[in-house]
Amino acid sequence: MQLKHLSAITWRKSSYSNPDGGACVEVSDDFVVHVPVRDSKNPLGPVLAFGAPGWASFISGVKQGALDA
Repeated sequence: MQLKHLSAITWRKSSYSNPDGGACVEVSDDFVVHVPVRDSKNPLGPVLAFGAPGWASFISGVKQGALDA
């Protein structure tokens, strides 16, 4: 997978992120096939890229409460 330069990606913070600035996950909707994910506290750190179908399944599980600790 080739990502365009990371500074050109539009990131949005997950609505499930902690509002006090901790445990923040950011995702990008700039791609069709992959979903880049990063830690907002470390924007220059590593980026994980998930396949769109797998990411959609993960989000569905979170919304349904299937992944609660």
